[in-house]
Amino acid sequence: MMLEFSNLAQLPLFDNSALDWLLALGIAVFALLALLTVRRAVRGYHKRMVATAQTELLEIPLQVLSRTTLLLLLAVAAYIGAQWLTTGPKTQQVLRSAITIALFWQTGIWAVAAASVWIDRKRKHSLAVDRAAVGSLGIIGFVINVVIWAMVLLLTLDNLGIDITALIAGLGIGGIAVALAVQNVLGDLFASLSITLDRPFVVGDFLILGDFLGSVEYIGIKSTRLRSLSGEQIIISNSDLLSSRVRNYGRMNERRVVFGTRLTYETPLEQLERVPSLIRQIIESQADTRFDRSHFAKHSPDAIEYETVYYVLSADYNKYMDIQQTINVTLHRELQQRGIKFAYPTQRLFVMSQNAETDRPDEPIPSRSAA
Repeated sequence: MMLEFSNLAQLPLFDNSALDWLLALGIAVFALLALLTVRRAVRGYHKRMVATAQTELLEIPLQVLSRTTLLLLLAVAAYIGAQWLTTGPKTQQVLRSAITIALFWQTGIWAVAAASVWIDRKRKHSLAVDRAAVGSLGIIGFVINVVIWAMVLLLTLDNLGIDITALIAGLGIGGIAVALAVQNVLGDLFASLSITLDRPFVVGDFLILGDFLGSVEYIGIKSTRLRSLSGEQIIISNSDLLSSRVRNYGRMNERRVVFGTRLTYETPLEQLERVPSLIRQIIESQADTRFDRSHFAKHSPDAIEYETVYYVLSADYNKYMDIQQTINVTLHRELQQRGIKFAYPTQRLFVMSQNAETDRPDEPIPSRSAA
């Protein structure tokens, strides 16, 4: 132990005088202050650019450079100050390795920041042009980050003198065990890739999955988030999502509407024959609709039933409800003007007295019937 300290004390680095150390420290502090000033100026200039409505040419590079870390500035300042000291080959090698590793990690931070800026801008553009691309941007961002940091880690290990070839081979064997341990996570990951490539739905689509319904807010690596009609967020794993029966109303081009009309049996036959044509006129008078059919469908126990089918040439649910409301109100008004009444569930009872039964014993007794 004492021998190691003795060898350390004999390094050329410790042959420098106190004045040399003070000079190196002063130069390092001056370099650090200068670098901090430059970083502060870059961040201030970028902040002023962001405040403007127009996107400047240097806005993205300045945003990336503003992510420069204090650790890199300290490493650079220390390296500059160390140049004023007398050092040996081993010390120079350590200093070069340290500054190189710091630059590797800072480059990784810059690359991740640049990728994040690009993805954010692409997402904003895709929301207006191609909503299908929004869901894939999260997956792309994840893959880019994994590749960047994997390269940084490998370069760091290689700079430290570690044989990365053997390490990669070992990781290949260990990766099998890791894959078995996290197979559920990997299942969600591959499901997200399937959603990205196949695009069964995109951000903004309205989905129904069993008892859950809501609009897609975010498609992530492990889960997809829906916003329900009542306001809460629904989080569903991607593997469960793909294994479910999904009804996607976001891909609806037009809405098929079926509604019934129930009229009383007291309605004259001439009036009954005119009801389908009346309903057709009302529907065709509405914009963005296409009439399909209207028929006297059946005799029910308490009413005469009509069935009508038409299409709303839009997927907007509010628009469909506005049209249906107008049709209902207009139909109600027209039937009321013609003296036609809507039927409601009723039951009519026919009761015969005992005297009637005695006077007419051979006549069947309809004790109860319903119409």
